[in-house]
Amino acid sequence: MQIDVLSLFPEMFAPLTQSIIGKAQEKGLVSIRITDFRQYAENKHGHVDDYPFGGGAGMLLQVGPIYRALEAIKASHPDTDKRVILLDPAGKTFDQAQAESLAQADHLIFICGHYEGYDERIRHYVTDEISLGDFVLTGGELGAMAVIDATVRLLDDAVGNAESVVEDSFSTGLLEHPQYTRPREFNGMAVPDILLSGDHAKIAEWKQKESLRRTLERRPDLLEDYDLSDQEKIWLADIQADQEENDE
Repeated sequence: MQIDVLSLFPEMFAPLTQSIIGKAQEKGLVSIRITDFRQYAENKHGHVDDYPFGGGAGMLLQVGPIYRALEAIKASHPDTDKRVILLDPAGKTFDQAQAESLAQADHLIFICGHYEGYDERIRHYVTDEISLGDFVLTGGELGAMAVIDATVRLLDDAVGNAESVVEDSFSTGLLEHPQYTRPREFNGMAVPDILLSGDHAKIAEWKQKESLRRTLERRPDLLEDYDLSDQEKIWLADIQADQEENDE
């Protein structure tokens, strides 16, 4: 995968050289290039923003520098299937399904905004508009890094244990079940006996039921779109009965 990022602050992307993302680059699974699109300004001062027509607070990123930067990137990789991603509060809220979709692309190009916003014509050149949620950041850099991290870890061989990616929260539609490691007991809190039983079938059943329990308790909205199996419907009914009994 090729990833290009257009940003006015390339030095902010140093974290992408670390951990799983850094190792993925070392393995040749992904190539990440950060471009300061100020170099595509056509004025001697390198300005890429200007006052909005009609008045208003703040400055807007101009369409020209972004367009020229995109054209240069496309020319350097003419044969790749490209998705151009605009980080913007008005975009679709990012989720695991989007990460899985982006992981199928050959070439991702991120546009990181700054200042008050974008010249609306920039949207003409993008394929995806993404937001991390209903809040405003100083710029798109942190959002781009979050999306890149969530996407690259899904590439084949990016994560050492591929099974851990499959079982991640949201990948199955449910939150991940509770997990434990040594010691078996800490400050009076013990690891559930079932996890020490060696009975793989019962352990798998416990994990699935606990995923349902955690999802119901913390993110019940996820269950609205989750296709419950007949067995999961029985478990969920048991869990709800337990909760009602505890609430009495």
